[in-house]
Amino acid sequence: MKVVLLGATKGMGRAVARLMAERGDALYLLGRDRDDLARSAADLQIRGARGAVGTAICDLLDPATFAPALDAAIHGLGGLDAVVVTAGLFATQEALEHDAALRQQVLTADFVNTVQFCELARERLLASGGAARLCVFSSVAGDRARKPVIFYGAAKAGLSYYLTGLDHKFAAAGLKTILVKPGFVKTGMVADLRPPPFAGEPEAVARVVLRAIDRGTPVVYAPGIWRWIMLVIRLLPRLVMRRIVF
Repeated sequence: MKVVLLGATKGMGRAVARLMAERGDALYLLGRDRDDLARSAADLQIRGARGAVGTAICDLLDPATFAPALDAAIHGLGGLDAVVVTAGLFATQEALEHDAALRQQVLTADFVNTVQFCELARERLLASGGAARLCVFSSVAGDRARKPVIFYGAAKAGLSYYLTGLDHKFAAAGLKTILVKPGFVKTGMVADLRPPPFAGEPEAVARVVLRAIDRGTPVVYAPGIWRWIMLVIRLLPRLVMRRIVF
């Protein structure tokens, strides 16, 4: 499989990319730090990626980088089968309430610009023909408004809505949209937070995601128990949600 990955130099993206390399997929990495990209490309090459692992600068806060990066990737890979987007920004609710500039960045990167990137990816995937796959990480934070993740959850809710719409509209045209809703996963992005029960490990979550990409599963919760946790949370009445901290 010829795969473009945005956000594969850290955390969940790195875990998914490593599994893809180990099974011999052809990979092209997009990200905003040239040194991180080079280190990750070398690591994936050692792990068995097919051909040279190419890289290009692509920053979710700079939409002007989106199309050139995707086109460079397609040229480097000689085609395109899948695009995987794990990149995003995170900050605590407290930080976002007190820092308007940070709030703007998180909302823009995690919703508006991720959608803009996905639209460019969608066009190129459909043009490539075959079994095209667009896999994008949203979050369980978008399933129900909760006190600790109001802004982050709002961005992810919008992203989940968009990706569900893509599945509805373009499945018949051959695009398989995989919406990933991770629960808490022990990565650097949340290193300062106390892990809740059922926190996932990156490699285990990555295996679930890779299986979903191969099967074209429209929605995947990882770890899987979060599907049932969020079902309960969605059913709680507003009065209860006002009282609990979760």
